[in-house]
Amino acid sequence: MSVQVSLASDQPQTPKATPDHVNRRCANFSPSIWGYHFLSYASVETNIEAKQRAQELKEKVKMIIMAPVKKPSQKLDLIDDIQRLGVSHHFENEIEELLQQIHNSSHDSTESGDQETDNELYTAALRFRLLRQQGYNISCDIFNNFKNGDGKFKESLVNDVAGLLSLYEATHLRIHGEDILDEALTFTTTHLESATHRLSPILLKQVTHAMYQPFWKGLPRLETRHYLSLYQERDSQNETLLNFAKLDFNLLQQVHQRELSEISRWWKDLDFVNKLPFARDRVVESYFWASGVHFEPQYYFARRTLCKVLAVLVIIDDIYDVYGTHEELELFTEAVERWDISAMDHLPEYMKVCYQALLDVYVEIEENLANEENLYRIHYARETMKVQVRAYFREAKWFHQKYIPTMDEYMSVALDTAYLTSGRSKNSTKSWV
Repeated sequence: MSVQVSLASDQPQTPKATPDHVNRRCANFSPSIWGYHFLSYASVETNIEAKQRAQELKEKVKMIIMAPVKKPSQKLDLIDDIQRLGVSHHFENEIEELLQQIHNSSHDSTESGDQETDNELYTAALRFRLLRQQGYNISCDIFNNFKNGDGKFKESLVNDVAGLLSLYEATHLRIHGEDILDEALTFTTTHLESATHRLSPILLKQVTHAMYQPFWKGLPRLETRHYLSLYQERDSQNETLLNFAKLDFNLLQQVHQRELSEISRWWKDLDFVNKLPFARDRVVESYFWASGVHFEPQYYFARRTLCKVLAVLVIIDDIYDVYGTHEELELFTEAVERWDISAMDHLPEYMKVCYQALLDVYVEIEENLANEENLYRIHYARETMKVQVRAYFREAKWFHQKYIPTMDEYMSVALDTAYLTSGRSKNSTKSWV
């Protein structure tokens, strides 16, 4: 939350905000690089023929998923491709069924006929990662099969770059105490970095990207766009799956463009850029953040809600971090605690603009939750915002008092300021979006 600030008594003031003699700090935030570019996407129309074609391809991919194969590992590769191509949300039930079967058979690989699962690094690591991603409590002990008598990973694995890459990706799903995966991360990182000079062009691209951004830690839409370009270069590509993934990507992008157009209109109507010129205009970045959490088309309400809350929260952050006086911040904190329109009467003019927008966003959330019969969630949404504002105020007090907090004090506040962006309250396991 900290920013580099400078005193700027000559910057434009919001009318009637405070007496003229008050010197305001200024962070000199750069304006939005987007402007209102995305307003133009309001007229984007869904291609009906493309949508029908996508539905036809989807049914064909579903048949491919359920078709019998000689080796269970072939299903692992298919599931991995589907997830990386960003279309797994269309086949959640089918993928869950397959992974359940794979998980059940993993307890007895001999009976299942899948000898390669235990003996081939690529397959063992891929199975481990896919099951962990799906929430299965699968043990990492399987990787002991790839160690020698000295307890170190076998040197013969160094030449198996595909296996190393698969294990490297798997290590990013490790939990505290899994020492073997910590060792595996060091081992794979070292040997993948030294192997780049002898790889095929496609494998080199995969390794380079994974070292920069492991799949598990990437943003879904960015990972999908990257993998689409790699997958179409593969000799072993499934043309039906590739065509469906491309079509689905473009259709979903149109959905996101229209949504961002609607949100841009909402933001322009608020006119924060002119009314609160000291604050950051980051509504597009907020939408990008929200789409990283919920990119699937059916989660429009969650995307829109998180985006609007984040965009307003950025303004509140800048009020506490940069612009507001201690007395004004105390008034704003009290107003949020009251959560009532009448509390706005005691605020300076520039704060009224922000407070009104905050209440309006939550009224919209409340109306949608009521329609979905989930109205109880609005309580957690409001309480989480109150926790956030209290934490901002505490940080502001430290600044005005020139107090340097201890690490424990700072972390306590930092945890509070982090929870709103996840859509959860620190003291509750209930999600509100």
